[in-house]
Amino acid sequence: MMHAVIMAGGKGTRLAALTKGEIPKPMAPVLGKPILAWQLEQLKRYGVKRVTMIVGHLKERILSYFQSGEDFGLTIDYIEETEPLGTAGAFPYLKETLQDEYFLLVFGDVLFNVDLHRMERFFLEKQAEVLLFAHPNSHPFDSDLIQADGDGRVLCFDSKHNVRDYWYDNCVNAGLYMLDRRVLDRVKEPRKTDLEKDILAPMAKAGAGVYAYRSPEYVKDVGTIERIEAAAEDMRSGFIEKRNLNRRQKAIFLDRDGVINVLKGFVRREEELELLPGVVEALRLVNSSEYLAIVVSNQPVIARGETTPEELQTIFNKMKTLLGREGAYVDDVFYCPHHPDRGFPGERPEYKISCSCRKPQPGMLEAAAEAYHIDLAQSWMIGDSTTDIECGKRGGCRTVLVKTGMGGTDRKFPVKPELVAEDLLDAVGHILGC
Repeated sequence: MMHAVIMAGGKGTRLAALTKGEIPKPMAPVLGKPILAWQLEQLKRYGVKRVTMIVGHLKERILSYFQSGEDFGLTIDYIEETEPLGTAGAFPYLKETLQDEYFLLVFGDVLFNVDLHRMERFFLEKQAEVLLFAHPNSHPFDSDLIQADGDGRVLCFDSKHNVRDYWYDNCVNAGLYMLDRRVLDRVKEPRKTDLEKDILAPMAKAGAGVYAYRSPEYVKDVGTIERIEAAAEDMRSGFIEKRNLNRRQKAIFLDRDGVINVLKGFVRREEELELLPGVVEALRLVNSSEYLAIVVSNQPVIARGETTPEELQTIFNKMKTLLGREGAYVDDVFYCPHHPDRGFPGERPEYKISCSCRKPQPGMLEAAAEAYHIDLAQSWMIGDSTTDIECGKRGGCRTVLVKTGMGGTDRKFPVKPELVAEDLLDAVGHILGC
């Protein structure tokens, strides 16, 4: 496993009531143990042998606590910042210290429980220069976001300070990275440098190998007392460990049209998407549970030429934006663009095929299971058609059919949205109570 670098120089102004100016931020206790100690335990778990800590404010408290690192089975060395250099300004100091071709970079106020071997494989498969851990959260409206393509390559960074008069993907840069050592050369001398703004954003704009690793695993900034308290509760409940992808996950798969948004026929434009009442409350329940929330949706509008893939992404982004404004999210979206029947004006021949992903085939469930180590036998499919239910059964999931009109693919008479929402809440409550 690679060398790890921890940025441990923060003062922790927002934690003053806890640190009382006597310890640096990374030494703030969580369940009686410093954040840094939790980090080192996770690094050792995945075979990291050597750790370099970038220290500054009250560095002696860190050095005296960890000494040689022998208690953690690690070799720890230190680089001191005589003045704050931001999140990347100390990179020139690392050039002589690092021996590996790539390294793991951890911010000192982040708690994480991630299958680092799995993340490393993704980094190597993509031949990335930078890999950043990304996930959705319940407050994307005040988070720094990224935009990535279908292959995971980061296209740009979207600062929380931007005026967002557009629909956006709920994809948050969480503060855990793998970097090729060549990235160090982008900082010529020690000076205050912001990793995202001064290095990663220009790299992404230039088309360099910056990739996002999307995962539902636990990576949280605990830079405030409220976040530390929330993380402590997540530890007590076992939630953090259960989300590690070395464990089999459980998911609630949801159809989109008629389950998340009001059924109005095919949604071809963003203005046609309207969330069902109650869906936010239902997804909040899923988000706080052991289940992942994953949308699986047939989208024949692509094959029929009625919507472009870019327009469809905007529609999904609207869904994610609206959910995020209310503190809810989906962990991922899988969709099938195919439609085997021909004869539509403007249809796209390349999508007019029989495939394994179009429901009732279980291909989207299987793809999600591969991506997130999901046990389909312990998962559920919620849909509003017999096609959804058959898909769930073929995938080995348990199923719930919410209220609809005719069922199947001939849904001509949908019932009132309020009744569908009530059924969805009942379904989620039933699943979480099982």
